Amino acid sequence: MLAEFAIFPISSGESASGAVAEILDIIDRSGLPYRLTPMATIVEGEWDEVMALIQQCHRACRAKHRRVYTRIHIDDREGATGRLEGKIASVEKKLRRKLKTGEKGNAK
Repeated sequence: MLAEFAIFPISSGESASGAVAEILDIIDRSGLPYRLTPMATIVEGEWDEVMALIQQCHRACRAKHRRVYTRIHIDDREGATGRLEGKIASVEKKLRRKLKTGEKGNAK
Protein backbone atom coordinates (compact mmCIF):
# COMPACT_ATOMS: atom_id res chain seq x y z
CA MET A 1 0.00 0.00 0.00
CA LEU A 2 0.95 3.62 -0.43
CA ALA A 3 0.29 6.12 2.31
CA GLU A 4 0.77 9.83 1.80
CA PHE A 5 0.90 11.70 5.08
CA ALA A 6 1.81 15.03 6.59
CA ILE A 7 2.42 15.62 10.28
CA PHE A 8 3.27 18.98 11.78
CA PRO A 9 2.71 20.95 14.96
CA ILE A 10 0.11 23.70 14.87
CA SER A 11 1.35 25.44 18.00
CA SER A 12 4.98 26.08 16.99
CA GLY A 13 4.66 29.26 14.96
CA GLU A 14 5.00 29.91 11.26
CA SER A 15 7.85 27.48 10.43
CA ALA A 16 7.48 23.76 11.08
CA SER A 17 10.66 22.60 9.32
CA GLY A 18 12.43 21.59 12.55
CA ALA A 19 9.60 19.30 13.61
CA VAL A 20 9.24 17.99 10.07
CA ALA A 21 12.97 17.20 9.97
CA GLU A 22 12.63 15.13 13.14
CA ILE A 23 9.73 13.21 11.59
CA LEU A 24 11.67 12.62 8.37
CA ASP A 25 14.55 11.21 10.39
CA ILE A 26 12.16 8.60 11.83
CA ILE A 27 10.82 7.80 8.35
CA ASP A 28 14.30 7.54 6.84
CA ARG A 29 15.49 5.23 9.61
CA SER A 30 12.41 2.98 9.23
CA GLY A 31 13.84 1.30 6.14
CA LEU A 32 10.54 1.61 4.27
CA PRO A 33 10.65 3.04 0.74
CA TYR A 34 9.50 6.67 0.74
CA ARG A 35 9.39 9.88 -1.27
CA LEU A 36 9.49 13.31 0.26
CA THR A 37 7.45 16.00 -1.47
CA PRO A 38 7.11 19.68 -0.53
CA MET A 39 3.69 19.02 1.05
CA ALA A 40 3.83 15.44 2.36
CA THR A 41 5.72 12.16 2.42
CA ILE A 42 4.67 8.98 0.62
CA VAL A 43 5.62 5.62 2.16
CA GLU A 44 5.18 2.16 0.66
CA GLY A 45 4.77 -1.03 2.68
CA GLU A 46 2.37 -3.39 4.36
CA TRP A 47 -0.57 -1.94 6.32
CA ASP A 48 0.75 -2.74 9.80
CA GLU A 49 4.26 -1.41 9.20
CA VAL A 50 3.09 1.79 7.49
CA MET A 51 0.46 2.53 10.13
CA ALA A 52 2.97 1.83 12.92
CA LEU A 53 5.39 4.28 11.30
CA ILE A 54 2.73 6.98 11.00
CA GLN A 55 1.77 6.41 14.64
CA GLN A 56 5.42 6.64 15.72
CA CYS A 57 5.86 9.90 13.80
CA HIS A 58 2.67 11.41 15.21
CA ARG A 59 3.56 10.44 18.77
CA ALA A 60 7.10 11.83 18.43
CA CYS A 61 5.73 15.17 17.26
CA ARG A 62 3.00 15.16 19.90
CA ALA A 63 5.56 14.51 22.64
CA LYS A 64 7.07 17.94 21.92
CA HIS A 65 4.02 19.96 20.87
CA ARG A 66 0.63 20.55 22.45
CA ARG A 67 -1.27 20.31 19.14
CA VAL A 68 -0.36 18.23 16.09
CA TYR A 69 -2.06 17.99 12.70
CA THR A 70 -1.87 14.65 10.86
CA ARG A 71 -3.34 14.05 7.40
CA ILE A 72 -3.28 10.58 5.81
CA HIS A 73 -4.27 9.40 2.32
CA ILE A 74 -4.10 5.66 1.61
CA ASP A 75 -4.01 3.79 -1.69
CA ASP A 76 -4.30 0.09 -0.88
CA ARG A 77 -4.18 -2.11 -3.99
CA GLU A 78 -4.11 -5.89 -3.56
CA GLY A 79 -0.94 -7.55 -4.80
CA ALA A 80 0.70 -4.33 -5.99
CA THR A 81 4.31 -3.58 -5.07
CA GLY A 82 6.93 -1.13 -6.28
CA ARG A 83 4.31 1.54 -6.79
CA LEU A 84 6.43 4.53 -5.75
CA GLU A 85 8.20 4.25 -9.08
CA GLY A 86 5.67 2.12 -10.96
CA LYS A 87 2.78 4.57 -10.88
CA ILE A 88 4.95 7.35 -12.28
CA ALA A 89 6.54 5.09 -14.89
CA SER A 90 3.10 4.01 -16.09
CA VAL A 91 1.98 7.59 -16.69
CA GLU A 92 5.28 8.55 -18.33
CA LYS A 93 5.00 5.55 -20.64
CA LYS A 94 1.56 6.66 -21.76
CA LEU A 95 2.84 10.21 -22.34
CA ARG A 96 6.08 8.98 -23.93
CA ARG A 97 8.12 11.45 -21.92
CA LYS A 98 9.53 12.07 -18.47
CA LEU A 99 7.68 14.29 -16.02
CA LYS A 100 8.92 16.56 -13.25
CA THR A 101 9.00 14.30 -10.19
CA GLY A 102 11.91 15.70 -8.22
CA GLU A 103 13.94 12.58 -8.94
CA LYS A 104 17.40 13.16 -10.43
CA GLY A 105 17.53 12.49 -14.12
CA ASN A 106 13.89 13.35 -14.76
CA ALA A 107 12.72 16.29 -16.88
CA LYS A 108 13.07 19.72 -15.39
